[in-house]
Amino acid sequence: MAKGHRTQVKRERNKTNKDIRPSATLSNARVSVQKACFVLDAIRGKDITTAIGIVTYSPRYASRLIKKLLESAMANAKNNNKMDQERLYVAECFANTAPTYKRIHPRAQGRVYSILKRNSHITVILDEKKEA
Repeated sequence: MAKGHRTQVKRERNKTNKDIRPSATLSNARVSVQKACFVLDAIRGKDITTAIGIVTYSPRYASRLIKKLLESAMANAKNNNKMDQERLYVAECFANTAPTYKRIHPRAQGRVYSILKRNSHITVILDEKKEA
């Protein structure tokens, strides 16, 4: 059993479980999680050049955002982790819900319909393919 204060124990545990894979995160993207996941599902597990090709020619709005994320994660892999760009692939990619903007739309007889403008946090994690 670990000794020390609870925060010290957590700090030690988090040091050992640190993920060193290159990643990029976009917070509060103005696209819903469902619409972002259509593009993310298409690139999950693909190598980086194929993934960039898919998002370049995808007509969806989220594909422009995800293309920037892929390029940022590639730059992080090259500069911070010294990884080979030819061996990179999309290990994980996911979208989580962000705070929703709540707007109102006036209707007849003094009623109001609410409009929910959904946002998302999008994360892309890359990794190197292992030699076979």
